[in-house]
Amino acid sequence: MPLNRRHLLGIEDLDPVEIELILKTGESFREISARPIKKVPALRGKTIINLFFEPSTRTRSSFEIAAKRLSADTVNFSHSSSSALKGETIIDTVKNLQSMAPDALVVRHPASGIPLVLSKHVKCCVINAGDGMHEHPTQALLDMMTIREHKQKLKGLKVAIIGDIRHSRVARSNIYGLTKMGAKVWLCGPPTLLPREFEQFDVRLTWDIREALEKADVAIMLRIQLERQGENFFPSVKEYFDRFGLDRDKLRLAKPDVLVMHPGPINRGVEISSEVADGEFSVILEQVANGIAVRMALLYLLLLPGASTQVVWD
Repeated sequence: MPLNRRHLLGIEDLDPVEIELILKTGESFREISARPIKKVPALRGKTIINLFFEPSTRTRSSFEIAAKRLSADTVNFSHSSSSALKGETIIDTVKNLQSMAPDALVVRHPASGIPLVLSKHVKCCVINAGDGMHEHPTQALLDMMTIREHKQKLKGLKVAIIGDIRHSRVARSNIYGLTKMGAKVWLCGPPTLLPREFEQFDVRLTWDIREALEKADVAIMLRIQLERQGENFFPSVKEYFDRFGLDRDKLRLAKPDVLVMHPGPINRGVEISSEVADGEFSVILEQVANGIAVRMALLYLLLLPGASTQVVWD
């Protein structure tokens, strides 16, 4: 079945069938990155603009590589060298870009809801690459793909998401996606970074990392979002790591085949120790690799309406 939507603005809008379609399509694209010539002609003639108003290493590079491996043309928009610094509004910016007839805008912005607003002013596809504290849908999709690659399922798994839940768009997208796919999600962090409002989601809350990690199948560690915090939410980095950082001692409470994940960038010694981040349970670099496949899948499904899950290349 095709992905019957024009934009990808968040995981909250997707149903389990759509998530399954994206994951299966991403799995079919994964082998392209292992080829000597990492390119297929699926999106030849399409133009994709990466419109990033925040710094990014993994997401921006991943979208650009994904587009190029599908033979699309890419344009990278840099906020620091754009007319936005001269006072141009973001709406005027995208209207001008729309006049150049792109096929997709990949948007990252520090304000929640900007991709939705922009989608009402353009004819092309809009993909949310992270908006404020709202959502980061492609990160959740690549996380689910990585988990399923190792566990062969999502349903019934205990997934602990630990850290700065309050400010994390990654946490929100993963909560939506994992619960829709049947995983049992536990949220853990300091009370100041895990407000009770998250009880409205179908998740378990705890302020004890050991309870969150006990018999966990997956531990997703989150970066402290200092750039989004206007006040101090914990006494010191050392105290934070002692109570909520992941080290080998705490990890022993999880299942023997636990997966350790992190969306990056990592603050070593703050949310996770180096020995765990680089250890045998870590799949952090696999997440990055799977990000290319998931983003290839999204571009393919959104820009080729009616495209099939069964992708076959010569």
